[in-house]
Amino acid sequence: MGRSGVQVNKAHKTRVSSKSSRNLHKTSLQDKGRISKPEGNHVKGAKAARLQRAKMVREQKRAAVLKEKRASGGGLSSAPRVIVLFPLSASVDLNSLGEDVLKLLSTDGDVTFSSTVASSEYKLRATVLKAPHGDLLTCMEMAKVADLIAFVASANEDISSLIDSFGSQCLSVLRSIGLPSTAVLIRDLPSELKKKNKLKKMCASRLASEFPKDCNFDPADTRDELHQFMGLLKAQRLSVPHWRKQRPYVVAQKVGMLVDDTTPGKCTLLLSGYLRARKLSVNQLVHVTGVGDFQLSKVEVLKDPFPLLNERRKQNSMELDDSHDEEVLRSLVPDPMKQEPLVTENTPDPLEGEQTWPTEAEMAEADRNQKQGKPKKRSLPRGTSEYQAAWIIDEIDEEDSDNGDSYDDRMVLDRGEDHYSNQDQDFEDDKETLYVQDMDNETHNDSEMMDDETLTREQYEDQIKKSKEAHAEDEEFPDEVETPIDQPARKRFAKYRGLKSFRTSPWDPNESLPQDYARIFAFDNVARTQKLVLKQALKMEEEEEESRDDCVPTGSYVRLHIKEVPLVAASKLSSIVSTKPIIAFGLLQHESKMSVLRFSLKKYDGYEDPIKTKEELMFHVGFRQFVARPVFSTDNISLDKQVMERFLHPGRFSLASVYGPISFPSLPLVVLKISDADAPAFAAFGSLKSIEPSKIVLKKIILTGYPQRVSKMKASVRYMFHQPEDVRWFKPVEVWTKCGRRGRVKEPLGTHGAMKCIFNGVVQQHDVVCMNLYKRAYPKWPERMYPQLL
Repeated sequence: MGRSGVQVNKAHKTRVSSKSSRNLHKTSLQDKGRISKPEGNHVKGAKAARLQRAKMVREQKRAAVLKEKRASGGGLSSAPRVIVLFPLSASVDLNSLGEDVLKLLSTDGDVTFSSTVASSEYKLRATVLKAPHGDLLTCMEMAKVADLIAFVASANEDISSLIDSFGSQCLSVLRSIGLPSTAVLIRDLPSELKKKNKLKKMCASRLASEFPKDCNFDPADTRDELHQFMGLLKAQRLSVPHWRKQRPYVVAQKVGMLVDDTTPGKCTLLLSGYLRARKLSVNQLVHVTGVGDFQLSKVEVLKDPFPLLNERRKQNSMELDDSHDEEVLRSLVPDPMKQEPLVTENTPDPLEGEQTWPTEAEMAEADRNQKQGKPKKRSLPRGTSEYQAAWIIDEIDEEDSDNGDSYDDRMVLDRGEDHYSNQDQDFEDDKETLYVQDMDNETHNDSEMMDDETLTREQYEDQIKKSKEAHAEDEEFPDEVETPIDQPARKRFAKYRGLKSFRTSPWDPNESLPQDYARIFAFDNVARTQKLVLKQALKMEEEEEESRDDCVPTGSYVRLHIKEVPLVAASKLSSIVSTKPIIAFGLLQHESKMSVLRFSLKKYDGYEDPIKTKEELMFHVGFRQFVARPVFSTDNISLDKQVMERFLHPGRFSLASVYGPISFPSLPLVVLKISDADAPAFAAFGSLKSIEPSKIVLKKIILTGYPQRVSKMKASVRYMFHQPEDVRWFKPVEVWTKCGRRGRVKEPLGTHGAMKCIFNGVVQQHDVVCMNLYKRAYPKWPERMYPQLL
């Protein structure tokens, strides 16, 4: 028999594989089940490892979700959920709503300001708080610990007035802090179903823009409606702001004191409550809101006073004894070797910066140099350091050399980089051209006499006043200051210096620091330190309870023994525990130390009073609150130097630098204005940006003068200075005009501080000559740090 009729062609030789050759390894759907993949051990092992890793990741995520659900579910192993009833207007009756909710959750009718109940019907434990209308501080503290905020609106009012001014202000504050899960309860709806649904839709439409998109609007007039709301609450997965999950905290339900005669004015503060968010170590430092940072002397784990009862024990729930509530199950005492020390401020050594006496070799070398008479490289002012010598202008004008001006009375000028702009070279070319053009007028300008040389002091002051009034409309710069007549400008502005370029001129961050900087701490690398601290806290949270004998698990009912608390503050906390939440939270490493914190903040639109720099304000940073006196500055991330602002301007974000306890970002910020007569007012909001003591904030001032005689690009300027010595002192600093000219001071004229200036263009007679001067600004240390001690 012959061959088969199937044609077989010779394979085409090519350097690149064809489409058919690339598809040879593929199989059809019919043959897919019969052809198996290679059984190499390395391939099989790699695939098995990938599958195993994916399985472990799924199990870890599932366990984390289940743990979070159990922790926030209000069950047996978790702390009770905190429900805050917040009125949107003054006409809302919270007392009746609070009674209805508590009666629904418990069999007894015990209604207090802060009530914790355990419901066996809903298998839920809850703490119900009623926010007082008009008390901003209490509403803020309740919102910081709330798991659910139920905003209550009354349908009796007009639809346009469901939220009053205080309610709108509180909503702005709560958004700045971070809203947890929210719900809106509408009260006082009509009984007729059609009108009720219509009015409910109108109220929801009016309030929808003020709340998150997932917020529910529910009626809350009858028991059945509240029952439906509690069912949704039980099934809902509550969410809280991220910053609350990083630190353990306790909301005190009982406050006590143990007075010790050995430490007068101090006592041991006892706070009892449920531990939330994370585990607490007895070796940690804790912060009591409004009081300060302290160490723990003991932590006691008590029997849960509100157990979640089942149906069999429901009848015996009322027979719980008070002695059982205080039963101590476990007691933890700190280890002196592991307990974190309470360090707030650095203690500087007064002799650390002492100048040492020169050695004999240094003295011999100085004598040798003096005998040899080595010429100086440059003429520098007396007492100029090596760093300051880099600021002095090296060039000496020929006119100054002829006049014999001494460079010992020159102000320090920061030159910056020589190549930062081509405008400097153009300006030098203009000056050289200027000398050639005006050579004929040089003798005339040097010999002219000023008109005010023969004036008395009173007449001279009147002339200055008239000149200032004539140019009052042009004073568009808020940094303009007047040079005093009775004090030399070189003494009045001795701390100021000029900058050739604000962007590129260097400024040593460690130069001439104030004494308060010796009391603070700084990090070499803030981001790395924060990462290590958070990693250490997470490691403690993930460790098993048996491996750590110094930790209390989340959800336990504990009693904290906080030692060395001021007796006055402890007495005040005991008196307000029934009306205001008392919060104690665990601090991360380094968070008790003082440093310079940088906040990005914006003025609240509803606050109309001015906020001045270094004014005393109350800062609420997360759970922490302290008093600070900030310095405001521009928020420009592209520069290493910031310009100080004398006031906090509305409508834009600014940077605030304060002395305060270290807190790792990001944390929300709420700023309150302190007033002796009225309650603190909401002034600004923002967030913690960084911890940077080396950030440079410069205060800028502008000295102004007015041209008296103008000759093309030359002008005789007066009223900027009042003494010729001041002119020589500030001669290295560049001057500029409001019409855009740049120039320099050439020489003083007369005895009243007038001066001759040269510019890079023609100067107008009505122009104003300005000079920029800078000095570094620092925040002010507050007299008392915490508001409860005020």
